[in-house]
Amino acid sequence: MEIETSSNTIKITGNIKSISDFQNIKQSIDTLILQHKQINIAVVDSLSITSSVIGYLNKLVLKDNIDIRMNVGNEQLLHLLDDLNLIQTFKAKRA
Repeated sequence: MEIETSSNTIKITGNIKSISDFQNIKQSIDTLILQHKQINIAVVDSLSITSSVIGYLNKLVLKDNIDIRMNVGNEQLLHLLDDLNLIQTFKAKRA
């Protein structure tokens, strides 16, 4: 997995599957939210997302009032977010 950040956008390429992936995503987002209250997350091609990442993003939206907008490149991941009722929470859409 690779992460690129620019302004208030984080772009994640590759599968999100390990604890270190979560830690890298969290660290990148933590840096962005110091300056931005609206974060764009582009998940380019991951088939899934770990529960730790989902929990962290949920906390950001529900507790810290961070506006997350997620663009999902993989249809299977979008269906997973839909099954978990997270489409509205993360403002997820197909990229």
